[in-house]
Formats: sequence, C-alpha cells, structure tokens
Amino acid sequence: MPQGFSLGDETQSLEIVESETVYRGAIWDVRRETFDYRGEKLTRDFVDHPGAVSIVALNDNAEIMMIRQYRHAIRALDWEIPAGLLDIPGEDPLVCAQRELVEEADLEADTWQHLTRLNTTPGGSNESTHIFLATGLHEREHDYVRTGEEADLEKRWVPLSDVVAEILSGEMTNQISVTAVLAVYASRH
Repeated sequence: MPQGFSLGDETQSLEIVESETVYRGAIWDVRRETFDYRGEKLTRDFVDHPGAVSIVALNDNAEIMMIRQYRHAIRALDWEIPAGLLDIPGEDPLVCAQRELVEEADLEADTWQHLTRLNTTPGGSNESTHIFLATGLHEREHDYVRTGEEADLEKRWVPLSDVVAEILSGEMTNQISVTAVLAVYASRH
C-alpha cells in the first residue's frame, strides 16, 4: 500500500434531513433516510440491522464446525459457520459470539481472536458482522432450546482444506462464511 493510503471505511458525517421506519420486521426493519450529500438531497431505503457475529470454530485436527440450517430468503438448507444477531442491546460482540457458539454448536472455546469485521451489503443494509476464530474447543451442555430454523440444524466437522475447496469451486456461497473461512485460511498460510 502507498504510504498514507488505506482501504478501510471512511465514516462520513452527513446531515440526515429525514429518517423513518417504513417497515418493521420480525428480525430487522427497513428505514428510509433523506440526507444532504454534497448539496444534493438524496433518499435511500436500507435494511436497519442490529449487527451480528460469526464464529470459525477450529479444532486441533484443522476441522471447522459447520452447521446446516434452513434459510428462507434463498429457500435452501445452507452450510455456514455458527453465527447470531447482536440483538441484546449493548452486548459486546465477543460475549455474543461465545453465547452463539454454545447455543448453535454446543461448544465453548478457551481462545478467541477477533479476525475482522464485515459490512455484508453496504449498498442496502447497515449490517456489520464481527468474525471470530475460536480454538481450544470443548463440548458444553446448556439449557438453550433451539426453535424455528435452528430446531433441526445439522452440525458437522469439516476439514478446513475441504471448506476452502468448496468455496473455490463455487459450491459454498454463504458470504459471511466464505469471508471468515478464507480469512482463517490466509492467516494460517
């Protein structure tokens, strides 16, 4: 990178002229905002998302915990890494990730590393997902009851190299999982 250059996001403080919730959903809302951009009034609709966490749970055999659950928007059973919403106000992303790993994968980890943060669809949503690597894994009993799409989720340990091959072949298309797995792969090679 040239000195003084960064590919990171540059937050802009723009005057928001109007902001309203035009649709209140079961998990997230749709907002319409009018803002002043360089002297021009623009209006945009976007998904107002609470944020999320995703966890690459990597065991000592270089296998990743993958889960498969139904995702209605794509009408498919989707293989992905454990993840969850930051839907408890003020909850720290790491605490949320630790909770979600227990709830979705029946696992806890001795070591946690924040890998990256991902704006999933910045043209249409304010969703920001924190991606963690969890190692030193062991099973954990809990009293959380999975309901809805989580009720029949399938868990499977898959070698990291196999997941990367699935990504590169175009078979695995879950964007957050693709980013997370490739980040772990790149950090280890």
